[in-house]
Amino acid sequence: MFSKEEQDFIKYWEENRNKQKRFFKQIAIGLPFGVLFAVAMFINFASGWDKRVTSLTKTYPSFKSLVLVLIIAVLAIVVFISVFSVRVKWEKHEQKYRELLSRSKSESKSHP
Repeated sequence: MFSKEEQDFIKYWEENRNKQKRFFKQIAIGLPFGVLFAVAMFINFASGWDKRVTSLTKTYPSFKSLVLVLIIAVLAIVVFISVFSVRVKWEKHEQKYRELLSRSKSESKSHP
């Protein structure tokens, strides 16, 4: 027998599993986490605590190209983190859903 929480989860996941699998939906859901990660990277870069980064920015031939490369890299990281974190969450929910369905089928077979 399922608890109320498990029944609610099954109902919720049956209704929302295809909606949450869409790529743009995953980006929208995971974007705050990715942006938070990017902000932390920029703070780390701008703080100057690592002397190698400071020396690299001073010796780099074109500072504009360095900034462009960093922005592209950060955007790629934000998209990756956004999608990856939501996909992992989606997979966990899908696994739980399949386990509950499997348990339901096994219980229905054992109790005729």
